[in-house]
Amino acid sequence: MSKERKKILTIAGFDPSGGAGIIADIKTIEANKCAGFAVITANTIQNESEFIVPNWIAEDEIFTQLEVLLKEHQFEFVKIGLIPSLEFLAKIIQQLKTKNQQPKIIWDPILSASAGFNFEHDLSKLKEVLKDIYVITPNWNEIKQLSGNENAHEGATHLAQFTNVYLKGGHNPNAKGKDYLYFDQNTFPFNPKVKVLYEKHGSGCVFSSALTANLTIGFPMIKACLRSKNYMYKFLNSSPTLLGTHRL
Repeated sequence: MSKERKKILTIAGFDPSGGAGIIADIKTIEANKCAGFAVITANTIQNESEFIVPNWIAEDEIFTQLEVLLKEHQFEFVKIGLIPSLEFLAKIIQQLKTKNQQPKIIWDPILSASAGFNFEHDLSKLKEVLKDIYVITPNWNEIKQLSGNENAHEGATHLAQFTNVYLKGGHNPNAKGKDYLYFDQNTFPFNPKVKVLYEKHGSGCVFSSALTANLTIGFPMIKACLRSKNYMYKFLNSSPTLLGTHRL
């Protein structure tokens, strides 16, 4: 008899190209041997190279999607991607935390789309929200915006007072591909081990989903990060196009 897969919920936008958002999350989660469930926050109009508009789903519809899933399923880890506001994020977290479950939240703070669009958030209550999140996975530019500090390391160190931070190094100006984990009051560097031949649309979504899956399976944080980074190398080099292939 096959072993039942552990469940992961992703809350994010729908990307018709399948390269980012809900579809990419589910592909990644399933490839990493977990079962994917989804709540959609936006029906985006885009492809892998052009972003037109997010088309946000009404909040009450989003919460209804979540409510009906929580009636049947429990999730130890939840990945959150594209959201309309930090206020919305706080509401989602409160609904996720019930008497029956206290899931750990992985938030991939999407502040811009690789296909060309910027999302604006009121960051005045960011620190308060971060206290309810297990780990955030910003890239180099996002950590600067979130922290208000042009020095990415200083910004990540500051935010690590409130949550764990995995700083993705795809935009690292000094060492492209070198990531940093700010965890348990320590900093752990992750050097690139494979040359990245091709860029990919949705790579941030894929990494955060892989990390969520590896944590859900039960790997400790450092091991989960290493496995997720290795998965990313395979994804990035899987094809010469902006759309990658998912396989463990």
